[in-house]
Amino acid sequence: MAGYRIGPFDVESVLQQHEAVAECAVIGVPDELRGEVVVAYVVARDGTPADAALVTELQRLVKTRFAAHAYPREVHFVPELPKTPSGKIQRFLLRERHVTDRSARSRPSATA
Repeated sequence: MAGYRIGPFDVESVLQQHEAVAECAVIGVPDELRGEVVVAYVVARDGTPADAALVTELQRLVKTRFAAHAYPREVHFVPELPKTPSGKIQRFLLRERHVTDRSARSRPSATA
């Protein structure tokens, strides 16, 4: 990102330290200005509100415990992460999901 090399494991390790995070995965997505930016997919613990306040807390946590430039620019809350039968996170599916979600948001909505 913007010339910095950021490994997903480093950011995930910091996010996992937050008591509201059950599990998480980090991917890099294309960005016109920075080349790529960090995007996090988070499974929140039961009873934890997945809201803007939690997003801010998670971003601040990465900024203070790892590196200010490595915080996730987007945090998406999901019910579960895609995994292989052996339990490995399938990041390629998260990248595909991000592209699909982004294109759905950018389409103009039809109004009657």
